[in-house]
Amino acid sequence: MKDFIIPQFAPGDDRDMGTPARTGAPVTLLIDGFPVTVAEGTSVMRAAFEAGIEVPKLCASDNLEAFGSCRLCVVEIEGRRGLPASCTTPVSEGMVVHTQSEKVRKIRRGVMELYISDHPLDCLTCSANGDCELQDAAGQVGLRDVRYTPGENHFDPSGTGARSQSEARLRMPTGEANPLFTPKDNSNPYFSFDSSKCIVCSRCVRACEEVQGTFALTIEGRGFDSRVKAGAVGDDFLSSDCVSCGACVQACPTATLQEKSVISMGTPTRSIITTCAYCGVGCSFKAELNGDQLVRMVPYKHGKANRGHSCVKGRFAYGYAAHKDRILKPMIRETIDQPWREVSWDEALSFAANRMKGLQEQYGRQSIGVITSSRCTNEETYLVQKLTRAVFKNNNTDTCARVCHSPTGYGLGKTYGTSAGTQDFDSVEETDVVVIIGANPTDGHPVFASRLKKRLRAGAKLIVIDPRRTDIVRSAHIEAQYHLPLRPGTNVAVVSAIAHVIVTEGLFNEDFIRTRCDWEEFQFYAEFISDPRHSPEATQLLTGVPAADLRAAARLYATGGNGSIYYGLGVTEHSQGSTTVMGIANLAMLTGNIGRPGVGVNPLRGQNNVQGSCDMGSFPHELPGYRHVKLPDVRAIFEKAWGVEIDPEPGLRIPNMLDAAVEGRFKGLYCQGEDILQSDPDTHHVAAGLAAMDCVIVHDLFLNETANYAHVFLPGSSFLEKDGTFTNAERRINRVRKVMAPLNGYEDWEVTQLLANAMGADWHYTHPSQIMDEIAATTPSFAGVNYEMLEEKGSVQWPCNEAVPDGTPLMHVDGFVSGKGRFMVTEYVATDERTGPRFPLLLTTGRILSHYNVGAQTRRTDNVAWHPEDLLEIHPHDAEVRGVKEGDWVRLASRAGETTLRATLTDRVSPGVVYTTFHHPTTQANVITTDFSDWATNCPEYKVTAVQISPSNGPSEWQERYNEQAERSRRILPAAE
Repeated sequence: MKDFIIPQFAPGDDRDMGTPARTGAPVTLLIDGFPVTVAEGTSVMRAAFEAGIEVPKLCASDNLEAFGSCRLCVVEIEGRRGLPASCTTPVSEGMVVHTQSEKVRKIRRGVMELYISDHPLDCLTCSANGDCELQDAAGQVGLRDVRYTPGENHFDPSGTGARSQSEARLRMPTGEANPLFTPKDNSNPYFSFDSSKCIVCSRCVRACEEVQGTFALTIEGRGFDSRVKAGAVGDDFLSSDCVSCGACVQACPTATLQEKSVISMGTPTRSIITTCAYCGVGCSFKAELNGDQLVRMVPYKHGKANRGHSCVKGRFAYGYAAHKDRILKPMIRETIDQPWREVSWDEALSFAANRMKGLQEQYGRQSIGVITSSRCTNEETYLVQKLTRAVFKNNNTDTCARVCHSPTGYGLGKTYGTSAGTQDFDSVEETDVVVIIGANPTDGHPVFASRLKKRLRAGAKLIVIDPRRTDIVRSAHIEAQYHLPLRPGTNVAVVSAIAHVIVTEGLFNEDFIRTRCDWEEFQFYAEFISDPRHSPEATQLLTGVPAADLRAAARLYATGGNGSIYYGLGVTEHSQGSTTVMGIANLAMLTGNIGRPGVGVNPLRGQNNVQGSCDMGSFPHELPGYRHVKLPDVRAIFEKAWGVEIDPEPGLRIPNMLDAAVEGRFKGLYCQGEDILQSDPDTHHVAAGLAAMDCVIVHDLFLNETANYAHVFLPGSSFLEKDGTFTNAERRINRVRKVMAPLNGYEDWEVTQLLANAMGADWHYTHPSQIMDEIAATTPSFAGVNYEMLEEKGSVQWPCNEAVPDGTPLMHVDGFVSGKGRFMVTEYVATDERTGPRFPLLLTTGRILSHYNVGAQTRRTDNVAWHPEDLLEIHPHDAEVRGVKEGDWVRLASRAGETTLRATLTDRVSPGVVYTTFHHPTTQANVITTDFSDWATNCPEYKVTAVQISPSNGPSEWQERYNEQAERSRRILPAAE
């Protein structure tokens, strides 16, 4: 396939160079008479590609280690006997290579003839026609006929499967051949497996092992009977351990593994580079199209976050963008008990603007606000917070980071001076000891997890601190040295106990602390943390973590070499989330694990642009760039740029907005791209707050749960329909490029501008690049960022300015942003949410690989095949005590509310702990969670809820009432004739 890629969209050579790049001393050799200089250890094949000489290959790919099985890449090397495979032969100084001698060409044609003798020649009707490496290689070696007499082969002319020699030899009683075939495997919703077209190159198996790290595929049988097998006997691609990342499909050189979209829509003819809109890894993709029809998403090999890999969501789950549930026309209604009425954009915007202005006239300037989206671009988010500050004239702006990573901003800001991760993802390749606390990367950040697993298989050590045994604790070819299954809510005690061991055993890095940190603060902190009450033995009964394991883990982190910490929502979504983040920062400073590759403190951000939404000033107390709104010099920058006066008083956080709404003081909300009714805690309170408002404007793709209480619905645009940028968890600013025209007629930034102008603003942006120019002009960390630079470099990590024009992959290299690193005292304070006789279990929540956040996108794709409903994980002991069996309906009740869902029995959770996901609105898991929150940021305490489990007959009365209300709320009047 020929990619139609605008050149500036594709920095770097996109060819497959056959084998991975190497680093080392330069080596010069001659290939077909041309001198080539490459790094020591480079294969002859790659050296030839570097010289522009293409060597035929089938089993080789530059994201896999050389295998040398296909023998198509043989070359002649002067002074050596035979014809070695170029993929497995390293270069040497003075080597003379011939890639096109007559002897080489003859061998290659013979090898290709053998492949073709057992391959169906249905090229014209094959789904890989024009995108088949076997087809290309046959032409490359000049194969024109096959001399072998047709005989037993793997091809099934009926098109239903393939057969093996042993199967073909079975005879019916009549003596006729028994047509037993290996049927095509169409079990996976996204790709098919046709064994009859397999050339057993093992690329799919190796990709599953080396790139993904799942080890779901094997080669079974020998000789003619060799074939690729997914899972064990009786498994297919859906039931096996396959995680549908697509690495095998991408690796396959034939139509053996093929996307069903390509089979039905044809081979794509052009591509556009863009950025995934799911998790915070920020993978780069080639969106491949026929005309304006998206055929498939292929991970871009030069994407610096994903390095050519992907997961099931980014690779396949993009169909929601064209789902029938999408709302493409604006709608309004006077009250939330009325059906929706489709109207023009002008009428909807006029209705919304008049309502919002009327509310401010009646209830005051502070009576309305906005919620920005971590799924929208930086430019769109910037405009929404500008809307509230420059048009609403208040600071009532907040974002979903309030309920996920706001403690990261506070904790890292206090200790290091900036609220962002310290490393890039490449850094994991140089780590020696990895600590994962409160994160489940294999499900939440799977592409990063694959890179991490590769490093673990290479010898890095792993410590996992989590109440649940996640897949990263133990799976194929990896196992954590220590799993510390702490009791939910005791993060601070565990982190402090680790610090206690490091300090009291003298394992801290005194040189680093004296040079880089505040020594006096350290001495005060050391005295605090050395207190025996912080010892592992003293905290063991509280945390449930054996003291010996904790001491051993602490020693490993402190003495094992480069130590890196990765954490997630299991750290931040607690009443002491900010305290735990500061404790983690303390650990890195104690051991000197900051400011170089392979170390650092790394928050794994949950949503694609949660870092960017925070950078853009979405919090009520901060303007873009994390500068407090109370500072006159900061306000002056934006007042000059915007031509308005900015309120110096911080605005309302999301919980404050809802509280004020219930009290009658907050009356209007513009909510872009967030579903707070499903995602925020204490669903009853969120519903009460929304119901009390007089104007709720929902700007989204679908009529989500929040829209049940909305008065205006403004159709949104998907990431495929817009230009802009996302900022991922490593502070990488990546371009988002429009793949197709917005189905609703407008990109989201245009809708925000239309609303602002309807309320009296005078904005005249014509392209998101102009918004980025304004961001750069007002925000020091983005000062050097513009679209032209991003086209040239592909991506850049902030800070990016005159001091660091190429961006900053590693933070705090020579010093902390705050000057000296600050050790913060981390006193453990037990949460107010306690277990007791009525609620003896602790509920914690999380995500699953196949779904994303509230599921609004993934539930509208075939990902539901893996997770059609939320399930409650319960330990067999707890289940037996309560008479609960696998698959039973159970009532899950807390002090806040109750719901019902099905139970699954597992020892992934400890006795006394239960776990569920929150992807399906029919469950509404957040009706259970309480309104307790982090002491510093109001981040909800999702991860600790006291609950009770009891058998149930099905959905609760509340769920039935909720579903009835939601169904009524989504009525849409027929369009007028």
